[in-house]
Amino acid sequence: MKLALFDLDGTLLPTDSDHAFGEFMVTLGWVDGQVWRQRNDAFFAQYQAGTLNLAEYVAFATSAWRDRPVAEAEAARARFMQEVIGPALHERARRLVDDHLGAGDLVAVVTATNEFVTRPIATAFGVEHLLAVELERDAQGRATGGIRGVPTFREGKVTRVEAWLAALGRRWDDFSDVLFYSDSTNDLPLLEKVRSPVATNPTPALASIAQERGWPILNLFETP
Repeated sequence: MKLALFDLDGTLLPTDSDHAFGEFMVTLGWVDGQVWRQRNDAFFAQYQAGTLNLAEYVAFATSAWRDRPVAEAEAARARFMQEVIGPALHERARRLVDDHLGAGDLVAVVTATNEFVTRPIATAFGVEHLLAVELERDAQGRATGGIRGVPTFREGKVTRVEAWLAALGRRWDDFSDVLFYSDSTNDLPLLEKVRSPVATNPTPALASIAQERGWPILNLFETP
């Protein structure tokens, strides 16, 4: 059995689900369009540059929906899945995940986007195991804007994967191979940890590193 780990945004999706969900909040009229879009774009640029303060971003991103009734927020997420994410699910990305699942590999999505946004996306790919940023919640189950535990971001992805494996009674060495598919240099800690890193739809910075180190480069969204 192999262990196959997938980043989500830019890797299995040709978009960033966190940023796109913020844009969807603008579409719904839940936030001030111009002000929100400017801040959302600024945070996304910080992520791409590797300078993002994740706690600040999570507090900002969840502020659009966390004070609304849970059912209303979940209905908005369902619309987002149907109108935005559904059309972005590419066949080659689906097939890659399906190939690992069909081979009996242990598969997980490991993403720096929060679990509220990404749980239905992982389900759409048929993946049971989701390691995402977990949101702190109050006694009524409402998101507070904080992060619970170690976020799946940069080095935190390694920490969370190791804790997840331990909970399953597994170790890295239990698998015939360990693969991680990612598009971003933010994921270098986990790419360097696994036996088989795969630069997937890589940013120019990651593509350069992959070429220097002899890592395979996979482009899922280009016409074969």
